[in-house]
Amino acid sequence: MSKVICIIDDDPIYQFLINKIIDNSKGNHEVMFFKNGKEALDYFTLDIAKNLPDIILLDLEMPVMDGWDFLKEIDKLHIDDTAIYIVSSSISDEDKRRAKKFPKIKGHFSKPINSNKIQEITKKIE
Repeated sequence: MSKVICIIDDDPIYQFLINKIIDNSKGNHEVMFFKNGKEALDYFTLDIAKNLPDIILLDLEMPVMDGWDFLKEIDKLHIDDTAIYIVSSSISDEDKRRAKKFPKIKGHFSKPINSNKIQEITKKIE
């Protein structure tokens, strides 16, 4: 059964690249994309039982609803089956400290993420 990976990032070039990396990684993965946290949250809450992905790769800096606001809102949904990873161009020490407030965050990666990291992440949910 395929695992669903959700990319929440406003950069279309990054979305294209990460999709290629996921396609080339070993595994059977379905990929969904959202350009900000609000789009993703709206989709997930349409049918929380069916629409939640297995993995979220979350950028922090986005328009409309950034990664931090998304994390605050998704925390209210009390979901446990979705692993969230921050993938950002810059993970500052302050961001790492702030991320510790969100137990759903399973890790931090700097862009660009590579196929080895994708395999590492997906093996954790198999």
